[in-house]
Amino acid sequence: QVQLVESGGGSVQAGGSLRLSCAAFGYTYSSNCMGWFRQAPGKEREAVAAIYTGGGSTYYADSVKGRFTISQDNAKDTVYLQMNSLKSEDTAMYYCAASYGLGILVSPDEYRYWGQGTQVTVSS
Repeated sequence: QVQLVESGGGSVQAGGSLRLSCAAFGYTYSSNCMGWFRQAPGKEREAVAAIYTGGGSTYYADSVKGRFTISQDNAKDTVYLQMNSLKSEDTAMYYCAASYGLGILVSPDEYRYWGQGTQVTVSS
């Protein structure tokens, strides 16, 4: 059974940083796509960043480019999301997702497995 376990959310002031972690269990981590999504109240779930674990290719939403970095630790089957220069509009529930297949996936419908979510709150 595949499990994605997220950690690292919390509350921070604008301009601060947080690092989210997503550990994958029971999942063929290599050569697949893992992503981070977020959903704010009343809004649709949106892709924040994604990484193809086979080659390291990445995707970032325009709203987070230059501030967020997605990375992987293959030895730990873990993906990270380093979030710097946080803004109040980054406040949301953040979800880790994983799927099988080649390349980068950015639509929530393309992901098969989801974590439970971790809350990020940025106060201005």
